[in-house]
Amino acid sequence: MGYQVKEIATKPYDGQKPGTSGLRKRVKVFQQEHYTENFVQAIFNSIKSEGATLVIGGDGRYFSPEAVHIILRIGSANGVAKFIIGKDGILSTPAASNIIRKYKADGGILLTASHNAGGPNNDFGIKYNVSNGGPAPESVTDKIYEATTTIKNYKVIEADPIDLSEIAETTYGPTKVSVIDSVTDYLVLMKEIFDFALIKEFLLNNSESFKVLFDGLHGVTGPYARAILVEALQLPESSIQNCVPLPDFGGGHPDPNLTYAHSLVKAVEEKNIKFGAASDGDGDRNMIYGKGAFVTPSDSVAIIADWAHVIPYFKKKGGVKGLARSMPTSKAIDLVAQKKGLEYFEVPTGWKFFGNLMDAGRLSICGEESFGTGSDHIREKDGIWAVVAWLNIIAAANKESPNELIGIKELLKKHYSVYGRSFFSRYDYEEVPSDGAQKIVDLLNNAINTSSLASTTHQSPSTKQHFTIASVSNFSYTDPIDGSVSKNQGQIVQFDDGSRVIFRLSGTGSAGATVRMYVERYVGPEADEKELDRDAAEGLKGLIEVALEITNLKKNLDREEPTVIT
Repeated sequence: MGYQVKEIATKPYDGQKPGTSGLRKRVKVFQQEHYTENFVQAIFNSIKSEGATLVIGGDGRYFSPEAVHIILRIGSANGVAKFIIGKDGILSTPAASNIIRKYKADGGILLTASHNAGGPNNDFGIKYNVSNGGPAPESVTDKIYEATTTIKNYKVIEADPIDLSEIAETTYGPTKVSVIDSVTDYLVLMKEIFDFALIKEFLLNNSESFKVLFDGLHGVTGPYARAILVEALQLPESSIQNCVPLPDFGGGHPDPNLTYAHSLVKAVEEKNIKFGAASDGDGDRNMIYGKGAFVTPSDSVAIIADWAHVIPYFKKKGGVKGLARSMPTSKAIDLVAQKKGLEYFEVPTGWKFFGNLMDAGRLSICGEESFGTGSDHIREKDGIWAVVAWLNIIAAANKESPNELIGIKELLKKHYSVYGRSFFSRYDYEEVPSDGAQKIVDLLNNAINTSSLASTTHQSPSTKQHFTIASVSNFSYTDPIDGSVSKNQGQIVQFDDGSRVIFRLSGTGSAGATVRMYVERYVGPEADEKELDRDAAEGLKGLIEVALEITNLKKNLDREEPTVIT
């Protein structure tokens, strides 16, 4: 049966430039006539769609089913040979990356706005991933953006809608469609990476003294957590909460941090739970939190790197090849690399920079300060991977110390005693006035150009500590693999004691500006245990006060407090 390709006349919309995480806007923006169709057609205008195999999946947020069928109508009209779609249109971002790689697809379209709130009045997003399973590089996203500025029509095929709730092989017009189980392939991958037998033995033998709680925040990872924790590792149903994916994430904010994962934090503290964890809307972020022990993303990736030898995947790979972190992430992982004699990298924020190093065989484990942690098993950060990595490490640590129960807190203390501690915190000021955010950028750029802040000393009002600025700079990165240069990636205020404060304007929101301030202060392993064990807010208080004073941040942003502190 032949299917007629129709061409629908359209006009460009302003502002369809995808960032490192795709195009994110309010749902109502995507619901405008031709808006989503324009962007999807721009993707197909920018890739080789004829005869391609593409993956579709997402975090199940509001407007996802409609977007899946828009992609089917337009993709089929543009000659896509096959679509692989997660059941109900759902695939976590890491699972989608795995599917692209495992089935050698040409790419994938992910329907996600990650950790942003969902629902009819909140956010939606569309992101294109390339054949290595990672986010499209700028060479592709620039091409997509250019196509959105000149688009005059888009192509569609009209056919009966696909039943996304049924796992089946079917067709949409001339295009083959496989609706697959969202979890199965990912579970197979996790069992190949980690020592499930060791984890299961430890958890079952310590079922009373070492309780686990995972919070899915009503995002995409609920079914994955159930398959791994309840079904594979045989933990009780009480070990998971908020694990039914909902299009509005239950009215919450699916961001795994101390503010938005408060239900997890509260349960862990009240019920004396040794191991708590959460993931975000699309499953690529994680938070590790035990009774009285919050693990910063910087410490998390450093500890995973330090203990990588107990994870079977890295044994099979002949060991760890290299380590990396995003520039705002603390330097904790650098210290591990130095001690182990490994190559290490500092890259801009954006997982695609890690992907280049992984594809070149120079990177095994990496992390971002925004609760993103992962390895070269896929080309996206992976929240569930990080959670299971921690369980694998804890099980191995307890096997080495059978007479002492080792949990999150004990692992952190042991790490600090060897490597010292990088006190680290991130302040997020969300949806602030753009002109106020620009004032901070301009102030720091002026300091860079004139050296006006160099060698100036500033005193904290409350702690009376003195901090002397060594330099102010703007981070740029030359990719060692493809030679591409990324400039203006964040403004760094470096102090002469090794402390630093970084400011970045974030592009992951859909309204207003988001200013992120990252604060880092290092204390060596020779410090006494009390100093190393201090609360992060206490250890950073003086430096934070100085950072706020230097930038006149409260006045410029008209905010007394950040939206989120992590």
